Amino acid sequence: MLLPVIMAGGTGSRLWPLSRELMPKQFLKLCGDTTMLQATVQRLQGLEFETPLVICNEEHRFIAAEQLRQIDRLNHNIILEPVGRNTAPAIALAALTAIRQGQDPLLLVLAADHVIQDSETFHQAIAKATTLAQADQLVTFGIVPTAAETGYGYIRRGVATSPTDQAFSVAEFVEKPGLTTAQQYLESGEYYWNSGMFMFKASVYLAELKQFRPEILAACEAAISNVEPDLDFIRVDKEAFSACVADSIDYAVMEKTTKAVVVPMAAGWSDVGSWSSLWEISSKDQAHNVHLGQVFQHNSQHNYVYAETGIVATVGLQNTVVIQTKDAVLVAAKDKVQDVKNIVQQLKAAGRSEHYIHREVYRPWGKYDSIDNGSRYQVKHISVKPGEKLSIQMHHHRAEHWIVVHGTARVTINEHEQLLTENQSVYIPIGAVHSLENPGKIPLELIEVQSGAYLGEDDIVRFSDRYGRS
Repeated sequence: MLLPVIMAGGTGSRLWPLSRELMPKQFLKLCGDTTMLQATVQRLQGLEFETPLVICNEEHRFIAAEQLRQIDRLNHNIILEPVGRNTAPAIALAALTAIRQGQDPLLLVLAADHVIQDSETFHQAIAKATTLAQADQLVTFGIVPTAAETGYGYIRRGVATSPTDQAFSVAEFVEKPGLTTAQQYLESGEYYWNSGMFMFKASVYLAELKQFRPEILAACEAAISNVEPDLDFIRVDKEAFSACVADSIDYAVMEKTTKAVVVPMAAGWSDVGSWSSLWEISSKDQAHNVHLGQVFQHNSQHNYVYAETGIVATVGLQNTVVIQTKDAVLVAAKDKVQDVKNIVQQLKAAGRSEHYIHREVYRPWGKYDSIDNGSRYQVKHISVKPGEKLSIQMHHHRAEHWIVVHGTARVTINEHEQLLTENQSVYIPIGAVHSLENPGKIPLELIEVQSGAYLGEDDIVRFSDRYGRS
């Protein structure tokens, strides 16, 4: 049995301003009509596999659940990490979850934010790895390098495991090299990019982890022994998991085990680690531009331009990245985009929120867009999905006005219930216990005007919530 384990943590700061802490790149549509998480699952079509286990951060749980629901892959299969502890503990949680269910599957560990353009070659590599993993080997997938890349770690291959040279023992893992060393790796033909994808039996991985990092295994066993049922989520014990040391699977197991083998793969892989790498794998026009949204250009070449709202125009621009969102614009030289993370650090240091959250924010019941704000007011466009309901709540510092512009709203204020339709409005005083629900079959759209001395999102007292947030 093949059980995909999809790692969906991380913040993707190098793809700011599109990727942010509350909406990182794995949940974005960067390459096509599906998000990167959805594409990772759909890439497995044609293989026999169990419903994937997805591991993500606590704060991303509803985004992950909604995206899995959209592709019919949501089935109590999201493991929530209360804190980040790197890949070795995360994979241990997945392996222990499978063992607790009376299974010992082959775990196919994948990252949710990678692009693989050639699914057929990817499937062939999985078939090769399956034979090795069934023989108790720990398989890593090595990407056949196409350039002297300094942004990836490398794997040096050892002896072939078969006469056909379809797999090799792992001689060593190598950290990200300098350009001269990377060129030597490329010319030797003995090195592969470290993809961060693996396959092994759950029991074999746990046995190797016990041998080399028993404290990690013990912490994960304690965390998984007290699982709380919560909608579609597997919620582990926070205190026990927080006590676990952070370590990658490379350092904890793969660099120490004698069972590591590498399967080479040339399937159009990219970790989409920067705007320039996204430009490289995207379809381009005759001037080698990638344009998304309402983009107009004159005498411009080799650019990546993304317009989320409105029009972006370029004149005489070359080798540049321009990213326009509702609340931020990035303009960067294409060969300097690795430094975008420095801008993110500056935003954090300045106490800004644009590194953390978009103007448009997704919630389990729908989403809201902060249209305008001032010192004592804020205006939001709120969308509520059919049949969904916001928590029963109260605010200490703000009053709210709701104006329905589409659909029907069921509004309860201090136990008084009423239905509002298009062009009707209601006032919620400070301190009033209230709730909002969409009882209809179409989306509910309304404008919310907040006014008061403090308008922060933390001014919410939740009395009841169907999503477990009260």
